Amino acid sequence: MNDQKDKNCVLLYSGGMDSMVLLHWALKEYDHINILSFDYNQRHKKEIIYGRNYIEKISKITNKNIQHHTVDLSFFSNLASTSSLTNKNIEVPKMKDIIGHPQSVTYVPNRNMVMLSIAAGYAESVKAQDVLTAIVAIDNLSGYWDATPEFVDNFNNVIHLNRMNNITIKSPLVSKSKEEIIKEGVNLGADFSYSWTCYQGEERACGVCPSCAGRLAGFIKSGFIDPIPYNIPIDWEKYNCKEI
Repeated sequence: MNDQKDKNCVLLYSGGMDSMVLLHWALKEYDHINILSFDYNQRHKKEIIYGRNYIEKISKITNKNIQHHTVDLSFFSNLASTSSLTNKNIEVPKMKDIIGHPQSVTYVPNRNMVMLSIAAGYAESVKAQDVLTAIVAIDNLSGYWDATPEFVDNFNNVIHLNRMNNITIKSPLVSKSKEEIIKEGVNLGADFSYSWTCYQGEERACGVCPSCAGRLAGFIKSGFIDPIPYNIPIDWEKYNCKEI
């Protein structure tokens, strides 16, 4: 059993760069970090492999207690089949195709509600005080209602009805841009070559899906070269970007 004086959290880890930076932030704040990744049979399941590899790397170089579990939600892809991330018959859109749309086809119905509900239950069992999620501001551009500060606030209102276990959902990165997240990650020593963002899940990142577009814009604005390979040419010198 964990010492009640220790700070204990559950952290949702997708394998992307936002959850990577969140992990490094948590390493400064918590003694015990219980990590959950979710396999919902997503098109870009590659992110889970990247996440597992990075968590193994971090576990070897930190004195913090880290536990990692991958939750099998593969059945969910059949129930939430209206998303291009769970239905391979639906094409992943380019960023230019979703600007101004109230809810992108990349939206997975109620995904964050399901994942956070599982995480909150797990938090009770491991006596964690907080559940950390890498909800960020740019996700609002894709119409993700379940990736907003309002969603987190209202979710907390529900779980705070719990009479015995006071667990709080926290999203430390929610007000940050991709540029700010990348800069913070660099300062914290994050290795972004172990992160995967592209919705396509192919050998190289496509560079044009909404997730890639946000990532690339963040690296360009931050002045750093993204260490992962892309299918499209990127003139990093033109943007005066340097290696991390």
